[in-house]
Amino acid sequence: MIRVLVVDDDFMVAKIHAAFVERTPGFTVAGMAHSGADALRAIHELLPDLVLLDIYLPDMNGVTVLRRLRVEVPDVDVLVITAAREADTVRRALRGGVVNYLIKPFEHDALRERLEHYAATHHRLALRSTAAQADVDRVFGTVTKSKPLPKGLSTETAELVKRILREASTDLSASECATSAGLSRISARRYLEYFAETGNAEVRLRYGAAGRPERRYCWRRP
Repeated sequence: MIRVLVVDDDFMVAKIHAAFVERTPGFTVAGMAHSGADALRAIHELLPDLVLLDIYLPDMNGVTVLRRLRVEVPDVDVLVITAAREADTVRRALRGGVVNYLIKPFEHDALRERLEHYAATHHRLALRSTAAQADVDRVFGTVTKSKPLPKGLSTETAELVKRILREASTDLSASECATSAGLSRISARRYLEYFAETGNAEVRLRYGAAGRPERRYCWRRP
């Protein structure tokens, strides 16, 4: 579960945001705070994964809270939820490393989408020691054009190999994939290497008693 601290000067608004968080699978509310000082204290005590931070707080600006967090508790992530629309405020929040910026008022779906994107990023990077370019693009919200299939590969067969990889309960060798797809081992290997190059598949090496290690492939889970 991703633990969230909700920070808003309005007690009722904080409760509403907390309810939104609790309704989103994979998230739980660690606590609520209603001032900058209370937020900093709670973050030190509770060590949440994510802070939903308002900008307009009674004792200090939310950007000031963010700036102090980057020095005192740099590992906590911050998602700004505020009515502040000034471009300078948005720029300062971005420089402070916020994961997203949501302007009030908003629908529950808008917050849910941002939380789900954060969760996917959180889990994707937590489970891997290295990241492919596709992983990095998803983290930063970059939309990249799909790499075209190399000459000699067909879209239909690529979809078949993709489905076999996605549905496999373990990693597959080129020979195993070829048997499932009704392809030659060489053809299956070309499709598997294409998916590895585009960051959609992960290559794992299995070492035997002698000879070169066997290359095995699995689909990258979100």
